[in-house]
Amino acid sequence: MRVGAFHASMPGYYATRLVELPELAAELGVGAVLVKDESDRLGLPAFKILGASWAVNCALSKRGGFDTPATGLPELRERVGNAAITLVTATDGNHGRAVARMAQLLGLAARVYVPAGTTAKTLEAIADEGAQVVQTELRYDDVVRAAASSTTNRPADILIQDTAWRGYEEIPQWIVDGYGTMFDEIDAQLGARAPDLIAVPTGVGSLLQAALQHHPSTGSGRRPSTKPAVLAVEPVTAACVTASLAAGKPISVDTSRPTSMAGLNCGTVSTIAWPAIRDTLAAAVVVTDDQAHTAMRRLHELGVPAGPSAAASLAGVRAALGDTSQRKALATRTDSIVVLISTEGAV
Repeated sequence: MRVGAFHASMPGYYATRLVELPELAAELGVGAVLVKDESDRLGLPAFKILGASWAVNCALSKRGGFDTPATGLPELRERVGNAAITLVTATDGNHGRAVARMAQLLGLAARVYVPAGTTAKTLEAIADEGAQVVQTELRYDDVVRAAASSTTNRPADILIQDTAWRGYEEIPQWIVDGYGTMFDEIDAQLGARAPDLIAVPTGVGSLLQAALQHHPSTGSGRRPSTKPAVLAVEPVTAACVTASLAAGKPISVDTSRPTSMAGLNCGTVSTIAWPAIRDTLAAAVVVTDDQAHTAMRRLHELGVPAGPSAAASLAGVRAALGDTSQRKALATRTDSIVVLISTEGAV
C-alpha cells in the first residue's frame, strides 16, 4: 500500500511492537491482551507522525501540481525543492511536534499554536524541531480556530490540522489515512489471529475514525457477529464523542476542566469522523484521571512506557468489561483477543 511504503521510506521506520501481556488477560478475564506501543514512532514518542507525514506528502504534492503523492520521502524532498512554505497547525503537543518534524525533514518553516496550560517540556520539544511556537491562553478548540485564521491571505502557509470542519476536510482525511499504517501493522503482527475488541483513546476522533475505517463492518448497529468491536475511550472532562452519541448529533463540550490526558482534551468531534462513529462504533466509555493513572502505573510495571492518554485504553477496557451489561454488549468472552492502542510514551 502506498501509505505504508511512504512511511517505510522515512528514517527510523519499523513496525512498532505489539506486546502480549498475559497478566492483563488474567485480570480482565479474556483470552489475550496485546498492546500496540507507539512510544517510539519514527523517532517521536507518539503515533501522530503517521498522519502528519502522509498529509504533508499529499498536500505538498497537490500544491506542486502532482497527480499522486510522492512514493517516498526522497521524492517528496525533490518535489518541494527550495519552496518558501510554512506548515501551520494547532496542537496539545504530539501532532504539532510531528508537523514540525516533517517541516524540518523537508527544509520548510513551521508555526505551531498551543493552548493554555501547555507544559514547558512540550513547548521545548516542539521548538527543538525548529518550529515557531505560538503560545495562547485559549482552549484547544479555540486554538484550532486561531491557527486556521492565521493562514488567511498567506498563500505560503499550509494548515495541517488533525480535525475536520465544514470546508476543511481533505487534509484531515489524509491524516486519518496515514494512521492506517498502524492498523496494517497490527494485522501483520497478529497473523492468523483476529482481535475481538480494540480500545482507542479518543480526542477529536481521527484515530478512532482510522480504526473504524480499517474495520468497516464493526459497530453495535451492524455487528452482531462481525469482529472486532471498537471501543472509544475519553476523559470524563472532554467526552465529546460520548455526548454526541447520546444526543444523536455532533455537539461540543466544555473542556475548561484540566485533565492529565492532554492529548484527549478535545471538545468537538471531527466532522469526517462523526458518520463512522455514529453508524459503526460499538461503544464509548469515559474515564477519570485517577483511572488513567492507575492504568498507566500497571502498564509501566509490565514494561509498556505509556503516557496518561495512552493508558486511557486500558482504563476504558477495565471500566467497560467491569460492567456486566457493557461486557455483554461488546460480546467479550473468556477467549476474546483485546488490543489496546497505546498512543504515546510516558511524559
